[in-house]
Amino acid sequence: MTKKMLIAVVAGLVATPVMAAPAPATPTVSSVSSAKACTTKWRVTGKKVAVRMPRGSAPVASPDSPVVRYLHQGDVVTSCVEAIARTQSGPAYRKCGKGGHVWRIVRGGQVPATCLNRA
Repeated sequence: MTKKMLIAVVAGLVATPVMAAPAPATPTVSSVSSAKACTTKWRVTGKKVAVRMPRGSAPVASPDSPVVRYLHQGDVVTSCVEAIARTQSGPAYRKCGKGGHVWRIVRGGQVPATCLNRA
């Protein structure tokens, strides 16, 4: 491409009218992949721990929520998010020998935090 042709192409681009509203930015692969991935590992301390899914539109599981699957002692799961279940009369659940309010959100559902230790 000659210098004159290049100048003509650039001049044509500059002379093109610009839209009044800028187009919304779409996420690119690089911007999506730059988000920090969850890498916090937790080891199961209980013998057999149920992964429970909250009923209906409830945000937090309860001890009588449906069981999705089981985790066994020594299994390692990844979780960076927790759900807090507050009650007026003591702990929300009593699992793995302790009472608690915190449920760790893992793949498939929620697990009582008292049954997990940081790996």
